[in-house]
Amino acid sequence: MFQLRPYQAEAKQAILSAWDEGYRKTLLVLPTGCGKTVVFSSVAENQVNKGHRILIMAHRGELLEQAADKLKEASGLDSVLEKAGSSALGSFLPVTVGSVQSLAQPKRLARFPSDYFQDIIVDEAHHCLSDSYKRVLSHFPDANILGVTATPDRGDMKNLGEYFDSKAYEYSMTDAIQDGYLTPIKAQMIPLELNISDVGMSSGDFAAGEIGCALEPYLQQIANEMRSFCKDRKTVVFLPLIATSQKFCRMLNDAGLRAAEVNGSSDDRSEVLSDFEAGKYNVLCNSMLLTEGWDCPAVDCIVVLRPTKIRSLYQQMVGRGMRLYPGKTELLLLDFLWMTERHDLCRPSALISKDEVIAKKIDERMMNDADGFDLIEAEEQAERDILAERESALAKQLSEMRGKKRKLVDPLQYALSIAAEDLTNYQPTFLWEMAPPSAKQLQFLEKRGIFPDTVENCGMASMLIDKLVRRQDAGLATPKQIRLLERYGFRQVGTWSFSDASDTISILAENRWRMPYWIDPSVYRPSHKEVLTYG
Repeated sequence: MFQLRPYQAEAKQAILSAWDEGYRKTLLVLPTGCGKTVVFSSVAENQVNKGHRILIMAHRGELLEQAADKLKEASGLDSVLEKAGSSALGSFLPVTVGSVQSLAQPKRLARFPSDYFQDIIVDEAHHCLSDSYKRVLSHFPDANILGVTATPDRGDMKNLGEYFDSKAYEYSMTDAIQDGYLTPIKAQMIPLELNISDVGMSSGDFAAGEIGCALEPYLQQIANEMRSFCKDRKTVVFLPLIATSQKFCRMLNDAGLRAAEVNGSSDDRSEVLSDFEAGKYNVLCNSMLLTEGWDCPAVDCIVVLRPTKIRSLYQQMVGRGMRLYPGKTELLLLDFLWMTERHDLCRPSALISKDEVIAKKIDERMMNDADGFDLIEAEEQAERDILAERESALAKQLSEMRGKKRKLVDPLQYALSIAAEDLTNYQPTFLWEMAPPSAKQLQFLEKRGIFPDTVENCGMASMLIDKLVRRQDAGLATPKQIRLLERYGFRQVGTWSFSDASDTISILAENRWRMPYWIDPSVYRPSHKEVLTYG
């Protein structure tokens, strides 16, 4: 049985709480390599203990096998397969691992009563938006649904928000690296200009066929560059076409590397993968075969030669090298100077930053840093730079807000005062978030000192209320305290405690609302000892 990591235990509880609170269709967002299967196996075990029947759905055989094996390993639960000639109907086992292709067949689906499954888990949740998944899920209208996905970008979340009604839990790649659960990433720019400006689009991404043709003139140069970077590393290369992958594999071998190639038609795929893991080969080329359902923790170099604008796909590729392994200190991510007019091409910055401005800062550093750099350190520096720029740009607007006679605090001013980036940049995702705020929410906000007229939707109101309650529980300054003290020129009042803010206001009141000579509000930080001495 698995001992859940702290974030996995938090995720499990958050999922169960979301279902209990009426959010029937909820999301779990975990980066590749953080044990999403372990989490949903533990959730399944919890629900089985309640007497529920569970369906775990996936779209590929490897994912079904992986889910069944991990379920058994993590919880001890056996499962029955719903695929081809195997059916769950009549089985005494409470967990079904099902192929969506089989279940979506109308005659097969009709055999299941609409209340047969009480809980449904969907691996790779972005597939929920396809017709086949929707057909299966709508057949069980009262079932709790858990979608599991890697960290999505804002566009992905808006799409998922069309179906799901909440995000139960999210654990970022940055947190996972800093907490020691994923390998740090070193991003290295290879200054080869690969021109893909004329490549068209297909199904929302760069057309694979055209990418393959555009890469042809550069393959030998890339192979030569990889010889120096990859000779002592275990490397996986993602390419757009089988023919391109096979050709590049031959070039790598000619360049002195030990390369192998696998694709969906490879008869010896299992043998090649085993040999790669055992060290017979040190480079493995594939045409997007290994994005899901395969793990080799020893991989410590990823080369993406299949440019994409889909962040989840990019994360899946890079995620093949982020698992921990003895002696592995970093993942080397090789990137190239893709020449394109499109601005939504995924670069290494897309792995850790959802903020386009911060991502751009990281990309700029990558272009100018010939020795490579740690992605987390680059993100932290970019955040510091951007925060300074934003504070400067918002100073005038914030000053105007502070000068208003209104007794209540504008939500934007409050967000800036407590340094809440999630509030400042908030955009509604789920349908319930987009609805107008309720009268009860607005009354609560006004009572707590927030000016309610500029709260545009239910999601923003909910986030503000959550911040207010959490800050009250933590004993931090209230909106009214923040507003009053900021009007006197005090800074970072949002980080003060309630008692410190209250004592400082008492100092002003006792001095007839004039600033004492010994206080410079622009640099003043309350000290309880000072306040007591003054009092």
